Amino acid sequence: MFNLVSRVQSAGNQALTSATILVGLVILATLLQLVKDDVWNIATTSISNVEPKSSIKYSFQYGSVNRKPKENSKITFDLKTDLGDLFNWNTKQVFVYLTAEYPGKSDGSLNKVTFWDKIIKDRKDSKLDLVGQRGKYSVWDVEKGFRGRNATVKLEWNIQPHIGPLIYGETQGSGFFEFPTIDGK
Repeated sequence: MFNLVSRVQSAGNQALTSATILVGLVILATLLQLVKDDVWNIATTSISNVEPKSSIKYSFQYGSVNRKPKENSKITFDLKTDLGDLFNWNTKQVFVYLTAEYPGKSDGSLNKVTFWDKIIKDRKDSKLDLVGQRGKYSVWDVEKGFRGRNATVKLEWNIQPHIGPLIYGETQGSGFFEFPTIDGK
């Protein structure tokens, strides 16, 4: 009972328990600060001038199967927001992404695609004022196409802390658009 192995084991257990409690306190303090700053209600986001463009692609990279053409869509948009409240002493980086949510044709479910994203590593870069920004991604629908469906555009975010779980949310502002038809189809 009083040998060297049991003493090392006891000291190691005490250190591990203390470290676990410390990590738990850091996570709790981070979450409390985010709640205090009310980051889940960032209302300063403006998404406007959303212009969708659709085309037909034959490439396997754009969702085509068996060389059959697939409808593909891109957007341009204006975005103005300040995400500075998402940064605190435990924030490593914030991942922001612009999504469009639209109804599915077959079963009435909601589909969601990501058109643009950005990694923000510092609070000083957290003010975004984008005009005529082109989406980074060209997307296709899991069904036959987007034609004529209304979409809601939202800015979503993901806080990646130094210690603790990932924290997700979205801003209050949103935009709307209708996917265009292609060549009268």
